[in-house]
Amino acid sequence: SPAWRRTSPQEGVTGKADVDFEQDGPIATVTLSRPDVLNAQTPAMWEELTTISRKLPGDVRVVIVRGSGRAFSAGLDLSVARSSLAELSRLSAEECAERIAGFQSAFTWLRRPSLVTIAAVQGLAIGAGFQLALNCDLRVLADDARFSMAEVTLGLVPDLGGTKRLTELAGPSRALEICLTGRRIAADEADRIGLATAVVPGAQLDAAVRDLAAAVL
Repeated sequence: SPAWRRTSPQEGVTGKADVDFEQDGPIATVTLSRPDVLNAQTPAMWEELTTISRKLPGDVRVVIVRGSGRAFSAGLDLSVARSSLAELSRLSAEECAERIAGFQSAFTWLRRPSLVTIAAVQGLAIGAGFQLALNCDLRVLADDARFSMAEVTLGLVPDLGGTKRLTELAGPSRALEICLTGRRIAADEADRIGLATAVVPGAQLDAAVRDLAAAVL
């Protein structure tokens, strides 16, 4: 449709190909675009998300966040991020906190009061992927969606803004259990404990998200 403005890797918001941005009037769509690795995230992608937040056109009212391919996001790409994690360990406490705050900004802008943000979740939403979905106002899940706060399995703290939202949605006791065990949460349980706005068959995910965005507008 001519109404769509779609970025290409060469002329994107920041020129990176791992995150795509599209706008159709008041609706923007942000797509994690590393389907070959289940949209595993890197610090460079977080920089891209932060840049999108800063350059978001003022007429956007709804932001849809999704992953390309068969997963929303399998979490942190350790093959790329190991050097970043090692670097954090060499920083002072103040420098480390500042660096992590920069990472968090890629996620927490989705709670901006002037926007309504919708996560369209299919397949895995693990670790950073789960936290990205949690930072959205609404979450529409395909029936094959699986959540997990898997940072504990790597000896890491889930520090990208998701724990606050998880506690608000599921309550402190359930949130603590989810964070401490790193277990996987199926779509039907996510719906039951308040983590899903709706659960739909996978083939209906796109249509359900479009309908929700239209209803919000």
